Amino acid sequence: MVAIDIQLSAAHADWPTVRRASLLAEERGYHALWVLDHLGGVALGGTRGLECFTWLGALAELTSTIDLGVLVANTWNRQVGTLAVAAASVSEVSGRRFLFGVGAGASPTSRWGEEQRIVDADLEPEMAGRHDRVERLLDLTDAMWIDERDEKFATFPLPHPRPPRIVGVNSVRLAEIAGRRAEGVNVAWGHPRRDEFLDAARAAAGEREFELTAWIHWSRDLLDPDHPTRIEMADRGLDRVVLAVLGDLGEFLPG
Repeated sequence: MVAIDIQLSAAHADWPTVRRASLLAEERGYHALWVLDHLGGVALGGTRGLECFTWLGALAELTSTIDLGVLVANTWNRQVGTLAVAAASVSEVSGRRFLFGVGAGASPTSRWGEEQRIVDADLEPEMAGRHDRVERLLDLTDAMWIDERDEKFATFPLPHPRPPRIVGVNSVRLAEIAGRRAEGVNVAWGHPRRDEFLDAARAAAGEREFELTAWIHWSRDLLDPDHPTRIEMADRGLDRVVLAVLGDLGEFLPG
């Protein structure tokens, strides 16, 4: 069965509205509640934003049953060690499985890099360098999140269960990294090369357990498992679909 999740944006809503939408997502029985990692609202044409791990800490206390996730944590918004500890902390505070989506970040010249330019954050111009950053995070969490870890990690949080790392991809190389190294891959369902990315990740994963996931803009119609898009997703072998409410949360909230 395909898990149906919800993703909320804070770019167009204040915290009380985001809070109400989060509780509604849990009440409606979505499998997981995902947040975005944007420093401000500029990338989504909004007027505000929330730092994603502060947001997730609030959700860990606010909700009680729904899985939590970030799609995706930009590996350039934080030092990789800080990012690994932040993910483990959400897992511990929530007492639930944390779905750890990770991404390579945007080119400095793209519109998605504007928020980092505004705050003078480091960005990597070369795609290969951005991919290498993802691998450094995977290396660190491989070492830090195991029971038999080196003594030097003894005072760092050890998440149980270990958060599945789901790599958001926009290239075949990163899809292959996800398949070899992570526990899942995420693609934009509307991307023209989505099948190529999914196939590359699945082939690289081989026979081991691995989750194929995709995100798509939220629509009430997509809650119907007999909707043609839902049928296509199931036929494609997706394990998880994230319905992303990236605009006004009023389209998700009743009334």
